[in-house]
Amino acid sequence: MAARKWGLTAAVWTMAAALLLAGCGGGEDRKANAPADDSAPSASSAAASDVKAVTIKASNFKFDQPEIRVAKGQTIELTLENEQGNHTLKIDGYEQTVKAGKTISFTADQAGEFEFYCDLMCGTGHADMVGKLIVE
Repeated sequence: MAARKWGLTAAVWTMAAALLLAGCGGGEDRKANAPADDSAPSASSAAASDVKAVTIKASNFKFDQPEIRVAKGQTIELTLENEQGNHTLKIDGYEQTVKAGKTISFTADQAGEFEFYCDLMCGTGHADMVGKLIVE
């Protein structure tokens, strides 16, 4: 699973570099070859909309967002911040775990509802630290 995560990360960085280099062509020639319709979204804005950045704040004994909704195929950049206590966040079905102060990235390629929870025994309210990832 780690190889898949790193492969996805490398693919995202490669795509970002390609978009950046494509935008560096500049000059009048680019303007002359540009389509007349400026209302169409650019490749870079379309790529940016396919990423949903979510920051979850954990405290004893809850997550500040008990539900995350994303579109199927969307990339999620999930960050966990511990405001009180020591917690992790694990998503069943995706086998993804994010640790405090870290960000993970993955593609929501399975539709449905997936439970997430604290995967680190954190005290008496540990069992209450649950939420749902909803992929539509």
